[in-house]
Amino acid sequence: MTTATATAEPDATTADAPAIVLAGVRRHYGTGDRRVDAVAGLDLTVNRGEIMALLGPNGAGKTTTLDMLLGLTPPSEGRVTVLGQTPARATASGAIAAVLQTGGLLSDLSVRETVEVIASLHGREALGRVTETLERADLRMLARRRVSKCSGGEQQRVKFALALVADPGILVLDEPTAGMDVTARRRFWDVMRADADAGRTIVFATHYLEEAEQFARRTVVMNRGRIVADAPTDRLRASLGARTLAATLPPEGVRAILDILQARPDVTDLRVDAGRVSLRAADSDAVASALLASGAHDLEIVAATLESAFTTLTEN
Repeated sequence: MTTATATAEPDATTADAPAIVLAGVRRHYGTGDRRVDAVAGLDLTVNRGEIMALLGPNGAGKTTTLDMLLGLTPPSEGRVTVLGQTPARATASGAIAAVLQTGGLLSDLSVRETVEVIASLHGREALGRVTETLERADLRMLARRRVSKCSGGEQQRVKFALALVADPGILVLDEPTAGMDVTARRRFWDVMRADADAGRTIVFATHYLEEAEQFARRTVVMNRGRIVADAPTDRLRASLGARTLAATLPPEGVRAILDILQARPDVTDLRVDAGRVSLRAADSDAVASALLASGAHDLEIVAATLESAFTTLTEN
């Protein structure tokens, strides 16, 4: 029989502990043939001040992992600590807060009243931050509007304000910009970047791969309940995705150029259309040199995207 150990007292002190530690964490539902392993063994440490993206296809275990960080779901096995505390204690003290996909708001309250109610649970200092929090969440002009009259994106910003008002050391974000327009998303991430620079730890799950690419300094990819990649975002992108090259071929010698390219083992997706060749290559510098030496021109090189790396890691 397995037992959850997330309620055990951690050895590390709050002052010296990393922001988040998951050690040998598993979470399953059901028994026997109906058992489902939502998280199948995670070992992960997140240091203070990191911006970390958690990526993975539907069913990868991302939301279950975030729920365990917040104390909403206990692990079936393993240990979870948040700033050296149990997740439940960290959440109750306001040390960790979240913007989640699920969970409703009280529709009859105004935006300001909603933030004030949550702030009151965290004491006088939090109540004193209400006006500042509304400003940071871009809600000052909506403060008197009833929550029921707010759009989906505006309600998401209200949830953001509720997470900020306690001034947590860690913010957990599950699809935080869902429903926001482009301007609101940009402002949201400007605030998040400033918070991280000031020392706040941010862990977010998103389906917008461009958000992870632009804002996460570290990316963790999950698939089938396990971590399949964990690296600085730029390094992960570069290591798993070949670059795309395109060039206009010279009028003569096209066949010879194509023979050279096809002989290279690192060249894939080779195509020619209207005198322009396109391909993918791991050693883009060598291929670019070969193209230019052969008389090709108008060369374009596009770096690998996080999407291509993500697809490579999760396609099996």
